[in-house]
Amino acid sequence: MDHTDYEITLIRSRRKSLAIEITPELQVVVRAPARMPVREINAFVQEKDDWIRAHLQQMAEKKRLREQYREQALSKEELQELATQAMTLIPQKVRYYAQIIGVTYGRITIRNQRTRWGSCSGKGNLNFNCLLLLMPEEVLDYVVVHELCHRKEMNHSARFWEEVEKILPDYRQRRKWLKDNGGRIMDRNRPVS
Repeated sequence: MDHTDYEITLIRSRRKSLAIEITPELQVVVRAPARMPVREINAFVQEKDDWIRAHLQQMAEKKRLREQYREQALSKEELQELATQAMTLIPQKVRYYAQIIGVTYGRITIRNQRTRWGSCSGKGNLNFNCLLLLMPEEVLDYVVVHELCHRKEMNHSARFWEEVEKILPDYRQRRKWLKDNGGRIMDRNRPVS
């Protein structure tokens, strides 16, 4: 099926309803009941045209950025430089926010981690990923506040998020940025030399 400037793959089955899926390869797949007339399928696709275009554009941009970051893997020297800078900046932020939150903490460690942005141990030791320095400062602040709030609540309960929100009323936006962009930044942690 051709539809203006994108092609549609039609898959018929015993299903009862229509569904649209956009694959990671940016293919538009329409799943339809086996006996549904093509004109009904076309009408459905036409109705969903804006949604399809928006998602194709969004996924294409994510794919482009993923590939861009993949190409920009950091060297060992660059990772070491980030860790050095982080060892200066992050403890300052921890001191600042710990006073506001009213908590104490133990040792601060900066690591070159591949899966986590930060952590807080039961003893109050804090670990942070040096790649946080590649993020907007408000996102770095969110990670620091998140870990320090674990000094009050060692979980992700409603009370924990209330503590975070007291300090950063817009934490949801910051967390969303991290969720949307963090993976691409983490992908850069593949030393090239």
